[in-house]
Amino acid sequence: MAIRRARRNGTHRGLIPVRANRRTCYLSCWYCDWKIFSLNELLYFFGQRYARFLRNWMTFGVALSVISLFGITMMLFWEAAAAFHLHRWSFGLQDIPLSLFWGTTPLVSGLSISIMDFAVVVFSTVISVTVHELGHAVAAASEGVPIEYVAIFLAVIFPGALVAFNNDLLQALPNFASLRIYCAGIWHNAVFSLVCGLALLLLPLTLHPLYIHGENAMVLEISPSSPLSDYLSRGDVILSVDGEKIHSPHELMEKMVQVDTKLLQGMGSNEKGYCVPNVLLEESKTVSVLDDNFSCPDGHAAFIGLPCLNSSSFFEISSKHHGRYKKENKHCLSPELVVKLTKCGEGWGGTGFLKNPCSCSKNEYCMKPLLIPGMSWFEVSYAKPYSSECFQLRRNTSLVDFNPGYGSYPCGIGTFVYVGDMLILAHSMRLSAYQPRWMHFSWSMDVPSTLENILACAYHVSAALAAMNSLPVFFLDGEYILGTGLYYITWLNPRKRRRAAKVTLIAGTILSVIALSRIIYFTYYPVTKV
Repeated sequence: MAIRRARRNGTHRGLIPVRANRRTCYLSCWYCDWKIFSLNELLYFFGQRYARFLRNWMTFGVALSVISLFGITMMLFWEAAAAFHLHRWSFGLQDIPLSLFWGTTPLVSGLSISIMDFAVVVFSTVISVTVHELGHAVAAASEGVPIEYVAIFLAVIFPGALVAFNNDLLQALPNFASLRIYCAGIWHNAVFSLVCGLALLLLPLTLHPLYIHGENAMVLEISPSSPLSDYLSRGDVILSVDGEKIHSPHELMEKMVQVDTKLLQGMGSNEKGYCVPNVLLEESKTVSVLDDNFSCPDGHAAFIGLPCLNSSSFFEISSKHHGRYKKENKHCLSPELVVKLTKCGEGWGGTGFLKNPCSCSKNEYCMKPLLIPGMSWFEVSYAKPYSSECFQLRRNTSLVDFNPGYGSYPCGIGTFVYVGDMLILAHSMRLSAYQPRWMHFSWSMDVPSTLENILACAYHVSAALAAMNSLPVFFLDGEYILGTGLYYITWLNPRKRRRAAKVTLIAGTILSVIALSRIIYFTYYPVTKV
């Protein structure tokens, strides 16, 4: 997307352009635009009325923009050196595509991008572009330069916007006044990004009267193809995973990344066990072995014992018979019964569990699930506070305004076991850290998530626009900031200043193309990222 500010050549036609004398749109085979004249008088009046304040305000923008222009130019040189393998350290510009859409909700596996996510991106982009162009327009009005029009354009497939000024009046301004106009767009995008960031941080406090934040992770959407769809549905709450309380989707994602890292390192979570009574082991079904593969009847899973050399149970085997022990001490047990037993082993992440296999009582033995390499065993506890069953219970017990954040859940609590890849589990559902205090409408579940997405996406898009317009390339604000700034280098004559500006812009454009190529390359080939 190209965002630029245009300077129009021609004679001055008066302070406030007259709409009847202008074309409102232009169309060609590769370019079309729509010119807006109705805001001219309003923006000029506002800029003139608060001219003194706006000039002081825009002065901060000049300082920020010049620092940003210099900093981004250095980053481009550094990234170009990394592209040619002159060094290995990078600023991470290749992560920009991910950061721009950090605010949108994660996609549910098996589903394409939702209409809401697309609308959030479009809305955030439109707002950020509007803030940028209005910054230019108000800054120009405060300097006594009226705008000729505001235009929204589409060049080939790239949308954008521009503010057109009378070039004669613009050139007659002092250099610093011109800089205030050129830097206003970058400055207002930076301020808008900061405002969105603060609003995002304060969102839990803002929504506190209506929503609980950080109590548990609530399910907003789940893929029909996910194995979790048999247990979880929209509005359900994930209480814990492997005994660790889950307060937010971020905590769940962190746990998934930790488990995935352990699996890659060969550590895994194979030491999760349960203290199974010896009586239950005697009544368990035998594990069938076929080509070194273990199978159990439907509704059962294979378990193998964790040996404890200090135990006095009759399942204890000495170390010299360890191979025979591993072969014979396998049992088919019902996961629904096993998960209700006391935990043992060293694979549980939560606190308060028995960590040592020898911690089981005399009549119990520590048994762990038998899994194929790369698979993990996860125990997920959940609640259904917004189900019809719980709603009827609250109604019968006069708990109409039951608040799940202030006490235990009265009904709908359950536990199930998920065996598989934790990352697949993560991408098969969409969660929220907010829960409605009073569940009257289903759509109220999505309000906090939507606000989070809009603020986060606007934050990143506006910051990206500020950074992009700071690039020393042609047709962006960086071109005009650089050209005007060189006038303060007094030991260069006008000809040398123009030459220096042209050389810098050409070099900046080339470096920007190199950086953009690296971003595209690492987006499509992330495995090769160093």
